[in-house]
Amino acid sequence: MQFKAQVHYQQLQPPPTLLLHKPYGVLSQFRREPGSSWESLASLVAQPGVYAAGRLDADSEGLLILTANGVLQHRLTDPRWGHWRYYWVQVEGSADQAAIEKLQLGIQLKDGISRPARARLLQPSEYEQLPARLPPIRLRLTVPTSWIELGLQEGRNRQVRRMSAAVGLPTLRLIRVGIDLMDGADPLNLEGLAVGKWRPVTAEEEQRLQRLAN
Repeated sequence: MQFKAQVHYQQLQPPPTLLLHKPYGVLSQFRREPGSSWESLASLVAQPGVYAAGRLDADSEGLLILTANGVLQHRLTDPRWGHWRYYWVQVEGSADQAAIEKLQLGIQLKDGISRPARARLLQPSEYEQLPARLPPIRLRLTVPTSWIELGLQEGRNRQVRRMSAAVGLPTLRLIRVGIDLMDGADPLNLEGLAVGKWRPVTAEEEQRLQRLAN
């Protein structure tokens, strides 16, 4: 008598998509670079199988989307789709409307002119509630600082820092505060996420991301 083994296949669910508030000093990858003092995402996120959709430099902070969906990763990072990313930038010097207008028009960089940006001056009531950076920013008592919001549709290497420097306002601190899914709803943001913390996307956010990937 022959017996046929019954094999039951359990459909594996993909890892959930996560939102992370990346702190200063952490690479946007799960592997540490040899000889580097920067930490990796593995020190913060105990969820295997997800990867950053886009990146933030180790010395930048803010919102990262972590997903296992390769199509979604591509859609969010390909500049042809033009997803707006919003940054709050502390700069050295007094930002004025002339600098804002230059950023809005586009800046000539070594790798070509940048796309027109969305830019505005931030008021103290907006940025004073931000958590302090660790380690803190090195400030010069004789040099003022100011804050601007910058929205970009592309993500060239260290683009925000290069653009601010080009208008005479070197970047001191850089925080990505939002990613627009271009679906008419509010951008994904850092609301409710402490520095270094992450959460799975909500059911509504998951639906928005799935529509984007499809």
